[in-house]
Amino acid sequence: MDINVKANKAYIPYFNKPQFTQIYYGGSSSGKSYFLASKVVLDNLSGVNWLVCRNVATTIGMSVFNEITKAISNMGLTKYYKVNRSTMSVTCLLNNRQILFAGLDDAEKIKSVTPIDDVLHRIWIEEATEVKREAYKQLTKRLRGNTKSKFSKCVILSFNPILRSHWIYKEFFGEWQDDKTSFENNRLSILKTTYKDNLFLTGDDRKQLEDETDEYYYQVYTLGNFGVLGHVIFKNWHTEDLSSLIPTFDRIHNGLDFGYSVDPNALIRVHLDKKRKKIYVFDEWYQAGMSDSELIRLLKSKIGTQYVTCDSAEPKTIDFLYANDIRAVAAVKGADSVNRGIRWLQDYEIIVDFRCQNFKNEIEQYHWKEDRKGNVMAMPADVNNHLIDALRYALCDEILAAEVKAGRRLN
Repeated sequence: MDINVKANKAYIPYFNKPQFTQIYYGGSSSGKSYFLASKVVLDNLSGVNWLVCRNVATTIGMSVFNEITKAISNMGLTKYYKVNRSTMSVTCLLNNRQILFAGLDDAEKIKSVTPIDDVLHRIWIEEATEVKREAYKQLTKRLRGNTKSKFSKCVILSFNPILRSHWIYKEFFGEWQDDKTSFENNRLSILKTTYKDNLFLTGDDRKQLEDETDEYYYQVYTLGNFGVLGHVIFKNWHTEDLSSLIPTFDRIHNGLDFGYSVDPNALIRVHLDKKRKKIYVFDEWYQAGMSDSELIRLLKSKIGTQYVTCDSAEPKTIDFLYANDIRAVAAVKGADSVNRGIRWLQDYEIIVDFRCQNFKNEIEQYHWKEDRKGNVMAMPADVNNHLIDALRYALCDEILAAEVKAGRRLN
């Protein structure tokens, strides 16, 4: 069997690490997910059953599932695999061993995940900073029990670092040295990589990372360092399970930020309770590389005949959506609309359904821009804010109405 494996040099020694806990972290575009998807497939060919997880099940299909299937194709192994997207499973036809997928938001489903042959041997948690420590601990228990195979068991955590206050940093980085790129003992292996380790990046990809002007994002996403956020914009939010409340929501606002080849189309759905000054974020969609027809199908399934307020910088796209029976309208912006919207949102309590993982990722890191000297600027960092922007668009009429009312009072 000829297997075509492409790997960046930094990862080659890590295809067969024996440690139970393995951590792969660092900057954006460092090739972590590409390497780990290749490792999972090669392990599976050798007889390893894998469970691949993210915090929320709905984020799996467009991320790690696609990474695994692309790895199978890139290595020329398609004819040896059965891929079932409906059950989120990949089965090797040569040995009946599987790669299974699950979201940690469904504890009962995790408990019932069982391969068709032997037991689970290894687990990969992608975007591990999304996961709570308690969920991680429960997941490691799935690797207990006897196996008829010779394979060592392990749990892999991969992520872009966020904050030094995160439980992963506290739990695993006690002996870590910031001037190093790796650490190992008998139970733990850590590898840090950045875009400089990825030989497959284009010059434009590298330049975009190197030209980042916000210090926090430069440290975290360019250099791959754990950061410190001192100027977070929104502290007025928390998560809940909104399942029982969603059927009662009757003041629904939809917002859409348009994506491009890399940036995602970001749709957000919220219920506004003006009397109690609460905003309920209960649904989201977040996907890059969508065609216009795919976007139309998505919007029809998500919002039906409801209005959706979109980024006014794309009038042609708005007209196209409207011509295809989507009630799309342009957001009213005006001078300083971003900061005005932020001030209005800060005056409300924002309750986020725990399944809206992409919005949680954005709002917990959304911060005032800082220069390289740490001076705070009067503008938010314009990075990873697609759903935040969509939230402002969704509620722009309410924001504008409040400003008009305030102006009349002053006059």
